[in-house]
Amino acid sequence: MTTDTTTKDTAAGAPAPGDTVLDARGVTMRFGGLTAVRDVDLTVRSGEIVGLIGPNGAGKTTFFNCLTGLYIPTEGEVRYKDKVLPPKSFKVTAAGIARTFQNIRLFANMTVLENVLVGRHTRTKEGFWSAVLRGPGFHKAEAASRERATELLEFVGLADKADHLARNLPYGEQRKLEIARALASEPGLLLLDEPTAGMNPQETRAAEELIFAIRDQGTAVLVIEHDMRFIFNLCDRVAVLVQGQKLIEGDPATVQGDERVIAAYIGEPMENDPGAAEAAEVEAAEAAAEAEAATDAAPGKENDR
Repeated sequence: MTTDTTTKDTAAGAPAPGDTVLDARGVTMRFGGLTAVRDVDLTVRSGEIVGLIGPNGAGKTTFFNCLTGLYIPTEGEVRYKDKVLPPKSFKVTAAGIARTFQNIRLFANMTVLENVLVGRHTRTKEGFWSAVLRGPGFHKAEAASRERATELLEFVGLADKADHLARNLPYGEQRKLEIARALASEPGLLLLDEPTAGMNPQETRAAEELIFAIRDQGTAVLVIEHDMRFIFNLCDRVAVLVQGQKLIEGDPATVQGDERVIAAYIGEPMENDPGAAEAAEVEAAEAAAEAEAATDAAPGKENDR
């Protein structure tokens, strides 16, 4: 586990934390006899980047899935800007929360621009008949969506690849594209699930700068990550999940110096340790939720509900 960090070079210009954007209270998620997440509280305020860390199988992605409507928590509630979120992922997106996934979920055979346009569908007011008749309202909305998508590609550094197929992008650029698509829904809160997984140090640094820029444009960020140097350099606060429970939450210096956190990461047994088999069950449930999310992300899926 990394025990040193560098000072955030953008901290001086960062907006001060403001109103509560996300308020998760007593979130618990059970799968049969397995409790993957137990009584977790977490808040994120505007102007903040908050980190969520923990060993494999700690329930981090399950918790994300509870926040984004892929799971209905067994107990507890999730509020966005003081309103209880509806238990449907597309409705959560419409409310103002967007996310990326640990395993990249792009439309491989669509262009870079088309992928971002998919993310605009929750903000497009035109309905079925408008699309069929293609009247003035439809063309105006389509032009506005393309303009915004182009702005986002410029923001993440992919404007020159707008016409490329998503599958042909290098791995790091696919991560950027997934973030651009999430931003296309104009979220007030962006959830990032391991955004630097598989990246080299240069790509990781670019991802850090991009997340700071997203925060500075007014979007709060909650991020899961295994790269401790990255997470402690990036975040204002960090919460640690171990065995589905929140072990500690605080500023990076406090969290990284906590002996319980160090013990969890070097594999020291803890009280009531569920063992590798149950941790694997949690990971399998998280993977199944991501597969379901790929279907929910398809264009027009909300019309099937």
